[in-house]
Amino acid sequence: MSDLKDIKQYYCLGIEKVRKFLLKIVNREFLIFLFFLFVSASFWLLLTLDNVYQTEFKLPFRLKNVPKDVIITSDIPTEMRVRVEDRGTVLLNYMFGRTFFPLSFDFKEYAGMGTHVRILPEELRKKISSQLNVSTKLLAVRPDTLDFFYSKGLAKKIPVRLDGQVSAGKQHYVSGVLFEPDSVTAYAPQEILDTLTAAYTKPVDLKDVTDTLTLRVGLQKLYGVKLIPASCEMAVYADMYSEKVVEVPVVGLNFPKGKVLRTFPSKVQVAFRVGLKRFRQVTSDDFFIGVDYKDLLNLPGDKLSLTVTTTSPYVSNMRPMPASVDYLIEQQAMEK
Repeated sequence: MSDLKDIKQYYCLGIEKVRKFLLKIVNREFLIFLFFLFVSASFWLLLTLDNVYQTEFKLPFRLKNVPKDVIITSDIPTEMRVRVEDRGTVLLNYMFGRTFFPLSFDFKEYAGMGTHVRILPEELRKKISSQLNVSTKLLAVRPDTLDFFYSKGLAKKIPVRLDGQVSAGKQHYVSGVLFEPDSVTAYAPQEILDTLTAAYTKPVDLKDVTDTLTLRVGLQKLYGVKLIPASCEMAVYADMYSEKVVEVPVVGLNFPKGKVLRTFPSKVQVAFRVGLKRFRQVTSDDFFIGVDYKDLLNLPGDKLSLTVTTTSPYVSNMRPMPASVDYLIEQQAMEK
């Protein structure tokens, strides 16, 4: 009980000190100053808000009553940016006091317009103006036109392709670039589906790749097309180069009957670069050195420059050793 009396005593003492402080002449003048300052600021604010200003705010956008069998294949904005002009008091109410309803459009009203629907500026402005004060001037709407594509289940599988560059580091090469999934489903109206051949990744620029690299890449958006999935896993495989040498015979082509090509040596070594993973797979059977008879007829001298071709996609930097050989065209004895 004594505790409560003490608390009450301290409270009354505190109130008395505050009252005495406020009643001092200096503090009274300060309070009067604050009062007039508040009154002046209020008048200034009222005069300021009575002026005409411009501002921008957002309105939600909704497309309702979309049938279950309809797929919207292009991006539709979720909100519209609206720029208006009015007195400050009205604009302040828009920004802090008033709640706007979403701009709602019924899909059924546009179903007969085909698979490409356009909502014109006049329709947008009419919807927005219905929520504004009569005194408010509508200056701009962004976007000023809404359009979208839709499809009723029409789809097409298209392969994923790389858009960009992938380069290997020193003494390495890119042995493969794979995508998972390697194809995606494109939903679009038939006239757009007919033009699609591939889905390309967003630009990729990878340099100095020396090991297997995996990353997720998005696919480029196509106008009026919905891609599922919209991204994929990209795996880049790099391998180290190695030198290998095989022995390949020089073969004459299109020689007349009774004539044969003799080269010295008859076989040459072919050096080339190949990845370590394919080192054992590539053999001399993957290379060919052929010399056409007609080419020899116009060849000056007795030296023949050699050209190597290959059927293997895994080799590069092929060089015959030696690069040229001596040759002669031998006439064989005809059988009687």
